[in-house]
Amino acid sequence: MLSAQEILKKVRELEIKSKRLTRHLFTGEYHSAFKGRGMAFREVREYYPGDDVRFIDWNVSARFNHPFSKLFEEERELTVMLMVDVSGSSLFGTQKGRKKDLITEICAVLAFSAVNNNDKVGLVFFSDKIEKYIPPKKSRDQVLHMVRDLLITEPAHRKTNISQALKFLNNTLRQKTITFLLSDFLDENYEEALRVAGKKHDLIGIKVYDKMDMELPDAGLIEVEDAESGEMIWVDTSDYNQRNFYQQSFFKMTELSKSLFLKAGADLLHMRTDEDYVKILQKFFVGRNRPA
Repeated sequence: MLSAQEILKKVRELEIKSKRLTRHLFTGEYHSAFKGRGMAFREVREYYPGDDVRFIDWNVSARFNHPFSKLFEEERELTVMLMVDVSGSSLFGTQKGRKKDLITEICAVLAFSAVNNNDKVGLVFFSDKIEKYIPPKKSRDQVLHMVRDLLITEPAHRKTNISQALKFLNNTLRQKTITFLLSDFLDENYEEALRVAGKKHDLIGIKVYDKMDMELPDAGLIEVEDAESGEMIWVDTSDYNQRNFYQQSFFKMTELSKSLFLKAGADLLHMRTDEDYVKILQKFFVGRNRPA
């Protein structure tokens, strides 16, 4: 358990790192990667030849006996939601750190990018229950509060229910949001909730996984614990068939999540705990900026 002093130090480190990345790498890219909710009315001015006749304000024109046009501008303020899987499997990690550690860094970078762009940002922690909800706000203090909670939150439950988390999102936030769903996606039966969320929100899944989620080392007979059920089992990792079955199970779950996100019209990024998440995020932002 981190002390209060260690938490403050870690929050500060994440703030410095996130702001540096936001300033040097994501300048303009985050801003243009996501579109506003639409066009907002700004003012009425006299009609000029070439103005779109669909935007003539007939009431004002009739009042002044002269044509007037409505002017619109893009609504730039967005709401960013971070949905974080805090189930037992998020505490697993064998490379540079735990999945939870990588998720915390990614969330810090996304949150500071949002606030830097004058957007609101909020957070949902979920396991097989909604563990905590921080409504979206627009402030540095909000992000610092979120980063602290990302560091210290310990869930009351260990299992995962992505469907319930997405239903909470759909029922709680009426307006369209940019939602990042961060999980290892070791779950099933969330297709319908994902489809609804994909229609209502701009949804981006970030699958965070460890190298050992994908392949077992050849290390003989070992006892392993299921992080979500607590069940202890013995696995003979020297058996090729056992290792192959384990790897194929991982690929099966990965293909399932890919297929579900594709059907829902949502994006899905893959990030391994020992890979450079900054490059993956930057490539994603740049790819979104390109015209179709």
